[in-house]
Amino acid sequence: MNYKIIVVVLSLLCIESAIVAQGAGDYATLKVINPRYPDNQLFKTFSRSAYPVAFSLPIGIMAVSIISENKKGQQVGYEMMGGLIISAAATGAIKELVQRPRPYQRYNDIYPDEWEDGNSFPSGHTSLSFSNATSILLSTEKWYLAAPAYLWACGVGYSRIYLGQHYPSDVIAGAITGAGGAYLSHLLRKKLFEGPRRRKPVRLP
Repeated sequence: MNYKIIVVVLSLLCIESAIVAQGAGDYATLKVINPRYPDNQLFKTFSRSAYPVAFSLPIGIMAVSIISENKKGQQVGYEMMGGLIISAAATGAIKELVQRPRPYQRYNDIYPDEWEDGNSFPSGHTSLSFSNATSILLSTEKWYLAAPAYLWACGVGYSRIYLGQHYPSDVIAGAITGAGGAYLSHLLRKKLFEGPRRRKPVRLP
């Protein structure tokens, strides 16, 4: 199975969903998901786990791999960390370019769990979560490892809407940014550590 194709297809679907979300009304969708009192502990846990899990996972993989002298594991850790760095940088740059306010800064009937500074588009929590999940998919090519990671990433994204911190399109854009950063890091890792593929010699009859 070509996992690169899966990543591209998912990204295109996300882009299409973003367009639909804008046309149907980001605000209306947010209103349906965000309650007056967003105090669900499960969604708060998803949201709070984004940054600690995103960075502790590649650091843990690198540490264990260095101790066990597992070169492949070290490369996976480098790839995941590279994806996070690229995704975080891209997210920060887009935030500064777009400068979209948080939904509760514009609408009085959006209820955040807490007041956060910074711009809304795209979602940084979602970007890092999807970067990790996509790195796991690309580096291991094992769906049973990637599936829980993507479920966690989706939980983080949904929680950011539920908690009133982001519009749906912020989350979708964050997912695309994170997946794109992971894919770019994957390409860089293959170029640096694997080099160009050698062609098999052609045997003449």
